[in-house]
Amino acid sequence: MQFSATAALAFRELYPEAYQATGDSQVFAASDIAAMIEKPKDASMGRFALPVFRFSKLLGAKPPEIASSVSGKVNNLLADSAEAALISTESIAGFINIRTEPKAQAQETIGRILEQREKYGADNSGRDQTVLVEYSSVNIARPFGVGHLRTTILGNSLRRVFGKFGYNVVGINFLGDWGTQFGKMIVAYQKYAGEENTNKEDVKDLVRLYVRFHEEAEKDDSLNDQARKAFQLLEQGDAEMLHLWEQFKNVSLKEFHRIYEILGVEFDVITGEAALNDKMEPVIERLKKANLTSISDGALIVDLKDDQLPPALLKKQDGATLYATRDIAGLAERWEKYHFAESLYVVGSSQADHFKQAFKVMAMLEEAEGLPEEDRMTGKVKHILFGWVKFGDKTLSTRAGKIIFLEDVLIRATELAMEKVAEKSPELIEQSTQKSGLGDYPKIAEDIGVGAVIFSQMSVRRQKDVSFIWEEVLSFEGESGPYLQYTHARLSSLLKNGGLEITPDIDFSLLVGDEEQRVIELLDDYPQVLKDAARDYEPYLITAQLLKIAAAFNKVYQRKDETGRSDKIISDDLPRTRARLALVSAVRTVIADGLYLLGLKAPEKM
Repeated sequence: MQFSATAALAFRELYPEAYQATGDSQVFAASDIAAMIEKPKDASMGRFALPVFRFSKLLGAKPPEIASSVSGKVNNLLADSAEAALISTESIAGFINIRTEPKAQAQETIGRILEQREKYGADNSGRDQTVLVEYSSVNIARPFGVGHLRTTILGNSLRRVFGKFGYNVVGINFLGDWGTQFGKMIVAYQKYAGEENTNKEDVKDLVRLYVRFHEEAEKDDSLNDQARKAFQLLEQGDAEMLHLWEQFKNVSLKEFHRIYEILGVEFDVITGEAALNDKMEPVIERLKKANLTSISDGALIVDLKDDQLPPALLKKQDGATLYATRDIAGLAERWEKYHFAESLYVVGSSQADHFKQAFKVMAMLEEAEGLPEEDRMTGKVKHILFGWVKFGDKTLSTRAGKIIFLEDVLIRATELAMEKVAEKSPELIEQSTQKSGLGDYPKIAEDIGVGAVIFSQMSVRRQKDVSFIWEEVLSFEGESGPYLQYTHARLSSLLKNGGLEITPDIDFSLLVGDEEQRVIELLDDYPQVLKDAARDYEPYLITAQLLKIAAAFNKVYQRKDETGRSDKIISDDLPRTRARLALVSAVRTVIADGLYLLGLKAPEKM
């Protein structure tokens, strides 16, 4: 829709003096107008509305006068264009209300979806720009617990969403593979592995050792000194320490890759803190040269000059580096390598102060070095935080042994999905069994079960805490992942049963009913929802839109005709059937795309 560009032109022609003084901004810029357009709460007031109250002083007129003048001008400008058949405007108080013609709206929206298919909603706004997304970032020698799920699937979703807009997206898994916790792990293995009959082949064994260390350290603090010494040896390249560390890492990666495959999560780069060992000193030297470092109680720090943030600790008294040191070094390395448009860290809210410190250190360094704006990462690095995953009122801790393995959750979800499929679609199992054993039945069940778990996290705004309640996570009713997947399967079945080729010669006047128009409006909104999701780093917006689309389509599907009979999608009325199947195809395309962006599979049958 070209309303924004036409409205900007109307404002320029009606208020030339204000335009000359203001330039291409506010109401004189199409992009600014597009950002101000809103949807009326009352649908009878139009499809969209542009409020003009805030521009009364700028334009030297009252809001109703502005709205009336601009509305009339827009209609005149559109009169000879293709847009005239699609939209019209009118002024109501201080609003310019925009109405769409139902048939033209159906033709324009469905036509675009049928033509563009999975590229609907995509554009090249991110072309030649790089976005880094760091997510998952699990610690080695630890299990992949439910607490790691949100970072993993949120980051994976953002990677896909930004890819939709043509960005060069680099998904990074930055493993926690260094630090004093590995000194603890080494000491625990050396002391208790034989006693606990533990080997290095199972992450659960390593977790038991880690928990055992902390239990024993509460009674014997000298164990912490031994752990610090072990990590110092590791940093110094001790062969035995490095061998154990490598073994812990290999065992961990083997498990992580298995979980990522089940989740359908991918990365472009898998690295870790250890890879930055030779990158820290150059950054520390830059900070020293810029006179930003000082010594406090024997430790090397950067005073951030901020009452809300403590100093950033770069080195402890014993010279050991910290997680913050490695992140600061990582910022410098990524900027030098990628010169990114944005670098996103999808990490829990508990790390908010840590990232504020790291980003502030780099901002101070760039300012002290007098770098030109184009050579600064300041403002381009962002912490995409999210809330806790809680079990009841409790958060989880590996140290205390309070953890639920994600793989156990996914297995249970798949088992439940198999039970549901057996209950609701026994013919699917029978057909699969007749063809080739269980056929694709177990894979469909896994897609549904894993989808249920993923959707339980994605259907909540990321900054909110999520209570992991088994009954709700594994629910297959209501606003859930399986509900959307079932809707997709139903749409696929309708298209298959319809047996008609969807061609452009559709009578769109057959899709002007209130139920169809609601679906079409929601489909038309989908590209903007994707833009909003990228702008706010919020995949939840996609889940909300898909649920709206599915609910609206189900009203079409379940509608009764004037006789009270089911008003079926497929009937003897060929033109009507063809038009309705075109709508079905458009809805299926958008739901499949949205499920993909969220990280869920879109089964063709359930």
